[in-house]
Amino acid sequence: MTKEKAWRRYFQAVAEIQARIQATQAENIEAAAAILTDCIAENGLIHVFGVGHSSLLAEEVNWRAATLAPIHAILEPSMTGQFEVTKSGHMEKLEGSGEIIVNYHRIAPPDAVIIASNSGNNGAPIEVAAACRKLGVKVIAITSVTYSDYLKPLHSSGRKLKDEADVVVDNCCPIGDGALNLEGLEQTVGPTSTAAGIPILNAILAQTVENLLEKGIAPDVYFNGSLSANRPAVAEHNQRLVDKYFYRIRNL
Repeated sequence: MTKEKAWRRYFQAVAEIQARIQATQAENIEAAAAILTDCIAENGLIHVFGVGHSSLLAEEVNWRAATLAPIHAILEPSMTGQFEVTKSGHMEKLEGSGEIIVNYHRIAPPDAVIIASNSGNNGAPIEVAAACRKLGVKVIAITSVTYSDYLKPLHSSGRKLKDEADVVVDNCCPIGDGALNLEGLEQTVGPTSTAAGIPILNAILAQTVENLLEKGIAPDVYFNGSLSANRPAVAEHNQRLVDKYFYRIRNL
């Protein structure tokens, strides 16, 4: 019998994870969307934070076509891994950084924060969550509960990201992130957390938009800018939103 190729097995694994999310995380996704609905209805900002590859979730929804405009990606340069990669691995574990990040970005109610961390075990995400909750800001965590439970705590408090969140959405990813075990290799391959986390994030935001519409609130959503080639009004619409949020969103 011919063994199925690794690439096919990877797609199957990702599809299974996404199906598991839909089967088990509906209540949490809707709870997260309810928090964001209240946030936007009260003229708050949605802040999205992650370190390392989890920062990709923040980038995904930052000034993004087909997405809410009042979203602020917190991209801490020393922790994203885009520059000086090996240093960032130490910086994301640095205790004392979270409150600095929260205060710098002036996060306060009625804002809400989404924090992505696959392991949920690094200091910066844990501390950002704790600092936000101390201020009365609601926190949504996207994390692998199985992976987080498996790991010994790194933070001196003994806590994980999921312990500091108002709502935890489990990305249902395996321990170590990799989907495949290949013969002759100790490590797993085929990372899954981005393929799980980004659909979770976009699903929460889509539900938020629907909730707002049901409340009679017209949400600020960007068009895809490329549509302006056929419809000049698209560029005008997007520019109005940029002007509206330019002095509120630090990286716009």
